[in-house]
Amino acid sequence: MNEPSFTLVQLRYFEAAARHLSMTAASKELVVSQSAVSTAIAQLEKEMGVQFLLRHHARGLSLTTAGEAFYKRVLNFLAHGAELVEAARQSGTELVGTLTIGCFATLAPFRLPSLLAKFEARHPQVHVSLREGEHQALKTALRSGGTELALLYGYDLDDDIDREVVGSAAPYALVPEGHRLARRKSRRVSLRELAEEPMVLLDLPHSREYLQSVLRDVGVEPRIRHRSTGYETVRSLVASGHGFALLNQRPPDDTTYSGAKAVPLTLTDAVPALEIVVASMRGARLTRRAQEFRELCRTHYTR
Repeated sequence: MNEPSFTLVQLRYFEAAARHLSMTAASKELVVSQSAVSTAIAQLEKEMGVQFLLRHHARGLSLTTAGEAFYKRVLNFLAHGAELVEAARQSGTELVGTLTIGCFATLAPFRLPSLLAKFEARHPQVHVSLREGEHQALKTALRSGGTELALLYGYDLDDDIDREVVGSAAPYALVPEGHRLARRKSRRVSLRELAEEPMVLLDLPHSREYLQSVLRDVGVEPRIRHRSTGYETVRSLVASGHGFALLNQRPPDDTTYSGAKAVPLTLTDAVPALEIVVASMRGARLTRRAQEFRELCRTHYTR
């Protein structure tokens, strides 16, 4: 039986069409005619004996089940093909190309800027593209090939995602500067001491459930006064006296965007810290760029 024959051009055209779910958008990106894209994909499907894309009149494209699986493999194939060319050009001495990194929104401001600075100093020919988002969006990006790595918390990661722990973040309480507990010299507090206080909740998927569970695990039912998806909004609401908050990432300064201060308090309760991980798809061969970034996270994230 003859092996299927296909070209890199066909794979690139298919990747663009599958990513955009549009022949028109793919042709514009590739700067070729729409018919060229359509013909190349049709030839690829004929050669493979499988339909990858469904054509919908005036409604673009959709991937078949086989197309979704093939798309993920094509992304990996093209990434490593590009790396092979780069390695040949650079004789293995310098990394070049693009690396796309995902990062959980509340983690991004803290360690990511310094990690990027270190990585870019080591590999100036690599362009790092950053994608911030919440937990589910980052998992989706990993599965679709939209990001090669993601820096996020270690909860709710399915079996198809590999993770390596690079740090941890213990929860702490946040109160206004004039709060009775803020005047405590030890800056330590039990969660039960906040039982009658209103709460300002960081209202992100999974984060909200986790933060409320921290209170419920010690027998305190949260009395939520305000919710916000913005980390700095939560801090500003606390600083203005709207309630206390629980957070995991601690900035170096107590001043909020509003100009008022929110004081962090260490919890005396035995509350486990959240793991911070670098995640990638299980079984995927990481490019050398991704391997180098993961190694940097491993050695420098907690510094």
